[in-house]
Amino acid sequence: MRVNTAILALALSLPVASFAQDSIAVTSNEYPNTYSSGSANVYPFTQESKRFNDWAISAGVGVPLVQFADLTSIKDGDNGGDNVFGYSAYLSIDKAITHAFGLKLQYDRGETRQGWFNTKNSDATASAPIGGRTQYDAISLLGDINFSNLLRRVDNKSPYRWALHGYAGIGTLSYRAYVEDMAGQRLAAEVKPFNPGFSWFGQAGSGLKYKVNNRVDVEGRAMFVYTGDTMFDGLPQVSDKFFNTTLGLTFKLGKHQSHLFWHDPLQEIYYKLDVLADKNQDIEVCKAGDNDNDGVCDDWDRQLDTPAGARVDGAGVAFDTDLDGVIDLYDKCVTVPGPVENDGCPTSAPSTGGVISDDTRTLEGIEFDLNSDRILPSNTPILNNAVNYINSTDGSYRVVGGTDTRASDAYNQRLSERRANNVKNYLVQNGVNSGKIESVGRGEKDLKYPECEPATKCPEWKNRANRRVYFEAK
Repeated sequence: MRVNTAILALALSLPVASFAQDSIAVTSNEYPNTYSSGSANVYPFTQESKRFNDWAISAGVGVPLVQFADLTSIKDGDNGGDNVFGYSAYLSIDKAITHAFGLKLQYDRGETRQGWFNTKNSDATASAPIGGRTQYDAISLLGDINFSNLLRRVDNKSPYRWALHGYAGIGTLSYRAYVEDMAGQRLAAEVKPFNPGFSWFGQAGSGLKYKVNNRVDVEGRAMFVYTGDTMFDGLPQVSDKFFNTTLGLTFKLGKHQSHLFWHDPLQEIYYKLDVLADKNQDIEVCKAGDNDNDGVCDDWDRQLDTPAGARVDGAGVAFDTDLDGVIDLYDKCVTVPGPVENDGCPTSAPSTGGVISDDTRTLEGIEFDLNSDRILPSNTPILNNAVNYINSTDGSYRVVGGTDTRASDAYNQRLSERRANNVKNYLVQNGVNSGKIESVGRGEKDLKYPECEPATKCPEWKNRANRRVYFEAK
């Protein structure tokens, strides 16, 4: 497969960047998105919006075998004696740094058994002169390399459920070693944790993981442990080492559906290359889907509810060429700004900007973005005209705020009050006598387009027109 330089650079950078955003993080428990420009579902690139779980807890049990020591667990035919087996258990806290590397803080506890007989249920004899057992506790920091993700081929389309991991690290070891011979059983050596003379040790090995589901993995692991002590087995001649084989479970923590160690970033690049190479081949380009069918995968789509037929930019946001709040799909004057109630075209309203008149007693055209009470720059000319008009009359006026029908009644009531208050404050700050105006919020109870209940029944320009502030003569 030929991969150009740009695609190769993307392949190298994606593993580092991919774990900071979540493929399902573009949902919100607040307002839904808007069809207008400036999507409501825009999330900053922060730790809170990372794409994958990267913490886990692992636990397992196993069998330690002392094989490089004066006393061993497995005997060959020439040495005689019984094979003796101990037990072990581990518990670790795991952190994935990238899709291919992580760290483990691990606690191990166990008992090795070595020598000619099991000291738990047998005694020394002439043919089995000595036996030993060692109770140990260990804490270590391990590096975790995910070889399957590190070496996975771009053209490997097989289901990703098996992963080979490599581990290596150091820690501190404490133990009590007992030996038993014809004279009886005795404590041969003791190393206490964090006391003078405590023992450092190292361990390295590999594990094969199977992904049961998005929350649980099963792992078989084999580790080689170098104690650095000659007395670990109870006899002083040889520096002791042992194997520890375990079977365990990994519980993946977090709110997201997938874990970083099971993410295959090169697969996404392969899908795109394959589509470019053979457009007739039916390949799923978007693993997370493209729910609004705008051609931008949901992983990168900043506007997840783009209406059918709308042109979008690379982030999936519908084009609004004249930035008037009406997307090009619904805008009948694409290059000239205009209000939403006039389909994005300029109105033939008088130069007063539609300020209060004796006939209408209302001021239209002050609209707000979804879930926002911020006065838009496009509203300031109308409001400045309102300042002049109100100051030139003896009447008093009511500033009325409204919303569309999204969200709850209580929330919309508060939002409409904030919108009305912000407009009132603007007028007062620009010279209107505060005694001549009052503000009131009517939430979703005073819709310009009552048929927009629920909001999904109407195009976005009508919902935007419902998110307004207007004036009434008192």
